[in-house]
Amino acid sequence: MADEKGGGALTHFDAEGQARMVDVSGKPATYRVATAEGRITMAPETAAVIRAGTSRKGDVLGVARIAAIQAAKRTDALIPLCHQVPISGLEVAWDFLDAVSLRCSVTVRTQYATGVEMEALTAVGIGLLTIYDMCKAMDRGMVIDGIRLLHKEGGRSGTWDRAQ
Repeated sequence: MADEKGGGALTHFDAEGQARMVDVSGKPATYRVATAEGRITMAPETAAVIRAGTSRKGDVLGVARIAAIQAAKRTDALIPLCHQVPISGLEVAWDFLDAVSLRCSVTVRTQYATGVEMEALTAVGIGLLTIYDMCKAMDRGMVIDGIRLLHKEGGRSGTWDRAQ
């Protein structure tokens, strides 16, 4: 079975088309890194509260940072066929793109037999969902979008970068 880009077999299915966890026991542990990003758009008043750190629920970005880190560490519990990956490093960055849009970017590193793309993507999603949860009383119209992989390196497939 080829993937939608024709880049290879869909490894999470056996010859009969049944879902399976990929066996990585024969693969060497190598340095792996992945970076993902996503964004949340909100009302200007909501963004101002987040920037000022004056939410009644506390430091919105600090709590969302911890949520993103926790999510990356627990990706295997959320995505059924993911391996439990020992994360050796993780950075979460927040930056306002304008008066209403906040970007989350996450970089995850490991020395393991499989990559950390899912951990980076999961961390971004949960970080942004945490902002929504903490601010929904002010702004139920927030929109989360653009969650995507930007970069990955390591393993047999080498380095991949999203074309800008």
